[in-house]
Amino acid sequence: MLSRLAALAALLCLSAALHAQPEPPSRFQVYGGYSYLSNSLNGLPAAHHALNGYDAAFAFPNWHHVRFKLDVSGYRGTNLGASQGPYFILGGAQYSIPVKRETIFVEGLGGVGGANKDWAYGQADGQKPGTVGETASFAAMVGGGLDTRITRHAALRVEGDFQYSYFSFEGLYLTPYRVSGLPTNFGRVTGGMVWNF
Repeated sequence: MLSRLAALAALLCLSAALHAQPEPPSRFQVYGGYSYLSNSLNGLPAAHHALNGYDAAFAFPNWHHVRFKLDVSGYRGTNLGASQGPYFILGGAQYSIPVKRETIFVEGLGGVGGANKDWAYGQADGQKPGTVGETASFAAMVGGGLDTRITRHAALRVEGDFQYSYFSFEGLYLTPYRVSGLPTNFGRVTGGMVWNF
């Protein structure tokens, strides 16, 4: 019994000593890289088409492993004869845990999405504009990723997220309407470089 109490006391002292060690100074982060969105805005069943684009983010110094983050992403592509050009501006919290040379993080962000007005679908002849879609939507994202430090100020980032947005078609008298099967849930994968300064 006495040896168990001694082991428990040693463990508590060790954890207190580790906790008392100063954390490395927190820095601002700038991220830029490639982004892949799992579907286009008008990706009805049997017409799914992924979009390629960019992702850029700015994060403030952390406080107790939590930092405020701003994220901007944009995509380009074509589906059902319509040009796709969605973009998203999000802000929220990122929680990070350093593990040796790696930093594992999870995040939750919310904000707005925008798109070109003719994203819905094009005419069969391809000459006339197609159905008009809403150009703004609420957007939310949850996910996480891994930063692998390559120098003191730079790291490689790989990130996977679940993203929600709710774009609708625009009907007569600008009244939005939903079509069954219009996507609201998207997967997002990004990869690029992080700079700490």
